[in-house]
Amino acid sequence: MTADEIGVDRLDDQDFPAVTMGQAAELLGVRPAFLRSLDAAGVLTPQRSDGGHRRYSRRQLALAARLRELFDEGMTLEAATRIVALQDELSLIREQLGAARDQLGLSHARELDAARDQLAVARARVAELEARADPGRAERPQDGQADTGRPAT
Repeated sequence: MTADEIGVDRLDDQDFPAVTMGQAAELLGVRPAFLRSLDAAGVLTPQRSDGGHRRYSRRQLALAARLRELFDEGMTLEAATRIVALQDELSLIREQLGAARDQLGLSHARELDAARDQLAVARARVAELEARADPGRAERPQDGQADTGRPAT
């Protein structure tokens, strides 16, 4: 039987409920009552095993750790929950802003490339029209150049 058949690859999933309450409490350095209180308040709702035992995902453990840090700083549950929500919202907005900037940058770069291409075509067309209008122009010195082909001094 391979690891994929067993489902070991699910352990990489941030939302897979692989950790029991006892393990979670030990990992976080808290008492199980702390995790139960988060569940009772509706802040952190773990999944339940077939036997009714709480199972936590890595994402939930990270949230519980963040909340614990805020509690340790003297925040109430309500304040800690609000702070975490605002931090998450700010992170999401920063990601969206970065993506929008990247998209705008790509769009702007494409527009500049298109404008450069159009300018090159226009210059070539002007040179072609000038050559037709005055066939001897190409053989005469351009503005600022002496007859030697070097810039005038």
